[in-house]
Amino acid sequence: MNQSVVTARPTATIAILKLNVLIFICWIIGGFVFPSFMVQNFLLSWNGLMEGRYWTLLTSVFSHNIFFHIFLNMFAFFGFGAVLEQALGTRRFLRFYLVAGLMGSVTHVLVSLFLIGDPSLAVLGASGAISGVILLFSLMFPTERILVLGLVPIPALAASLAIVSLDVWGLLEQTRGGTLPIGHGAHLGGAVYGLIYYIFFGPQRQRSVMRSDH
Repeated sequence: MNQSVVTARPTATIAILKLNVLIFICWIIGGFVFPSFMVQNFLLSWNGLMEGRYWTLLTSVFSHNIFFHIFLNMFAFFGFGAVLEQALGTRRFLRFYLVAGLMGSVTHVLVSLFLIGDPSLAVLGASGAISGVILLFSLMFPTERILVLGLVPIPALAASLAIVSLDVWGLLEQTRGGTLPIGHGAHLGGAVYGLIYYIFFGPQRQRSVMRSDH
């Protein structure tokens, strides 16, 4: 992806990245010092919500406990998020990210209960929110080239649709008893919000509102 389009400091993107790193460090330390605190407050499941831990709908979005997981998520997030923040503005981007994350969380708990049939299935990570960021980016900049695996240039929209397709396949496999340790439901929930946001608040909608004001 062409990073040269970013000219302003992506304040919200950097703040979100730092918060994710901070909570990752808390997981590393907490794994030895206060493991139950981290599990109860930064891990999301339907059972956890039924026990009253509603805040995990949001805290889990900033939570990673494996280095490879946070590295991949933050690498993708910074690349797409910095550009999207400039396009939307810091406040709108931050609101979008938080709602996309919440949408991913809600989708996960509903999928785990009604489709997978395991209300104890826990999830953590920013992947749902990042899926929303990537899909919205690809809809706003569909022909922007991104490097898949760092090597193959593909139009953003094609790459995003391929990712969504993989998540649909993965979720179907999970409903059939597959044990892939990936929150496909959360990914799809965030992506759906990216589509909804583009339809109702995207650039074409803003231009239409501006024309009607005149």
